[in-house]
Amino acid sequence: MNMQLEKILKFLKDIARNNNRDWFEKNKPRYLEAKNAFEDFLEALHKELLKFDESLAGLNPRKQAFRIYRDVRFSKDKRPYKVNMGAGFSAHGKMEQEPGYYIHIEPGNCFVAGGLYMPDSGNLARVRQEIDYNAEAFLKILNDRKFKRYVNGLDDFDRVKTAPKGYAKDHPHIGLLKNKSFVVSHYFSDAQVKDRKFVKRVAEVCKAIKPMNDFLKNALE
Repeated sequence: MNMQLEKILKFLKDIARNNNRDWFEKNKPRYLEAKNAFEDFLEALHKELLKFDESLAGLNPRKQAFRIYRDVRFSKDKRPYKVNMGAGFSAHGKMEQEPGYYIHIEPGNCFVAGGLYMPDSGNLARVRQEIDYNAEAFLKILNDRKFKRYVNGLDDFDRVKTAPKGYAKDHPHIGLLKNKSFVVSHYFSDAQVKDRKFVKRVAEVCKAIKPMNDFLKNALE
């Protein structure tokens, strides 16, 4: 059993029940311990990712985690802290306008994702154009046996309802072109997260996702 990741899950369960500054300040040493454990995990994961994705070589894995502090300025939800720990790996950092891999640790909702998250209008247009020109190549990736072993098509959380501007409603690949994000996800149980082989399992999923990331990178170049 991976005691470090079990420690992270326990802390996240507790902060979900006590999401306030008083509790957090009293438990700051526990948070710092969980944060350090997560960064250790990211370091181990980075080593596995480098075995098949050299574009990540320039990253400091301990700096890839997202902050636990929520930005509540424009949110009705005023809870000050996230109830997960997450990190992004992409060539220049944390998946800012480029394809990469995202790891999310949250009790009952642990997953790894890959792809391009919420690209700006220019990058979205480039990806749609590449799919329009090379749909067969993209579909071949999405239907690959190794890929489908872990994921089942693109996540549908970020899509337009009608045909995007410049594309016909009866376009043969309109289902793909409606996406505004190009992301796939694979979920893990808490028991799998605590398992010693978790790092290698996450890397296996990322390796299967890499061909899709390569297609998306090519579209943006």
